[in-house]
Amino acid sequence: ITREIWGDTMGWVGWQRPGFDLGLQLEKCLQEQPGIRGIVLESHGLFTWADDAHECYLNSLEVIEQASLYIEEKSKSKNYHFGGKRVDALDGAERKMRASQLMPLLRGLCSTENQMIGHFDDSDVVLEFVNSFDLDRLAPLGTSCPDHFLRTKIQPLVLPLEQDENLEDTTALLEKLSPSFERYKKEYVNYYNSHKNEHSPAIRDASPVILLYPGVGLFSFAKNKQTARVASEFYINAINVMRGAEAISTYTALPRQEAFDIEYWLLEEAKLQRMPKEKTLSRKIAFITGAAGGIGKAICDKLIEEGAHVVFADLSEERLQAMQDEYSSDLVTTVCCDVTKTDAIDKAYKSACLYFGGIDIVVHSAGLAISKTLEDHTLEDWDLLQNVLVKAQFELAQKAAELMKIQGLGGDIISIASKNGVVSGPNNIGYGTAKAAQQHMTRLLAAELGKAQIRVNVVNPDGVIIGSKIWEGEWAEGRAKAYGVAVEDLPAHYAKRNLMSQIIYPSDIADGVFALVGVLKKSTGNMINVDGGMPQAFVR
Repeated sequence: ITREIWGDTMGWVGWQRPGFDLGLQLEKCLQEQPGIRGIVLESHGLFTWADDAHECYLNSLEVIEQASLYIEEKSKSKNYHFGGKRVDALDGAERKMRASQLMPLLRGLCSTENQMIGHFDDSDVVLEFVNSFDLDRLAPLGTSCPDHFLRTKIQPLVLPLEQDENLEDTTALLEKLSPSFERYKKEYVNYYNSHKNEHSPAIRDASPVILLYPGVGLFSFAKNKQTARVASEFYINAINVMRGAEAISTYTALPRQEAFDIEYWLLEEAKLQRMPKEKTLSRKIAFITGAAGGIGKAICDKLIEEGAHVVFADLSEERLQAMQDEYSSDLVTTVCCDVTKTDAIDKAYKSACLYFGGIDIVVHSAGLAISKTLEDHTLEDWDLLQNVLVKAQFELAQKAAELMKIQGLGGDIISIASKNGVVSGPNNIGYGTAKAAQQHMTRLLAAELGKAQIRVNVVNPDGVIIGSKIWEGEWAEGRAKAYGVAVEDLPAHYAKRNLMSQIIYPSDIADGVFALVGVLKKSTGNMINVDGGMPQAFVR
């Protein structure tokens, strides 16, 4: 085939694991065929060269273009499309809806040894493959390039699901899928035991990385979003290799022993051992409401710093975009969400599941503050505070608990309440009542969700003026009036009244959240006051 495409201008070297021996094979090829412009390395790729970088670049493009045209012509003459279409693809919206429903369950099944982050792809090339008659024949063969199956594992798992499978009954779905996952892991253990030697590294996580769902698409799971995305891209490349190989002749994967020797190569193991230690919140997915506010953004920044993947949820699309621009799309995603609307919360959670695979941490930081006397406080004010602070907390927790139970990985639900929920103050009846409701709801949720390893806690800030959005309007004026000070003197006033004489910043609240989700792993139903020390707010 090499001669047919490039004539005598390209050399060919059969499969050889990377290393000194491969270098000797390349040298031999050059000695036997002086003057060639490049070499094809079986199951590796191409080496091309020239006298300068630009000429080498042009040579590479020309070699690749010649191969592409050859494969395209063969594909047309053979009219090869993976044996034809066995099932029809669902429309795009339906595919993504089903993927978002299925993701938390798949994530749980893939996380029995190590917690994983997910990725979904339903591109045309994926759909052509997963919907084809040849899927069952080609998928078990695995990928042919060693760099690929180091990320994708030796082969994917084809999910035994129909396009119209009932995804609502998660109990029945788990019963249907679990045997396939157990069988996959058992086969992987057998693969390891059959090919290992006395020097082989210990077996790694046996769970599948690539999952194929006919009619819907490809799911991938790995230690973080970037690795899951790259695994997906590598498998898509393997699909293209299969198509080209089948169009020309027959696709052949590496022999299993050779594949194992690459996967568990001591040099590869050494690279893995030198990887930086994972951070405290690595492999965790956090969903933050009010993410574009002062406290919300500080929480997002802190959790990302500690390794979490974060979903920014807020009303302000402009602020969300500014936050998105600060971080890699492999670390964060944004969703515009009005927490007072049930369908908006549901849509936001589905978006999080589709993008990252699920949710481990929910922080309800969205809020507002209204400071009025009893006489001036309206029913509309009351309802707004209850809807944003209390009703939203209930719905966020209710839906989060459902997702977390499906995953089976436990989780954390945190509410950002206030010292005002514990201590009575003037001109504060609506806000203080709502914050007290948030605090007690936290205790009730903790009592109910503990057996599912879902921990529910609350952080009580006080006097977070600098950097907090709620102090930009009438609330600051109302509190200044209540305490008889000027608005500009509020930071000093709040600092003077706490035991430590400290100004409280949004980052201090973020530290409190991290303590609960990253350090105090056996704490639930508790309140952490981040207020510099307010004796009136000491929990008795």
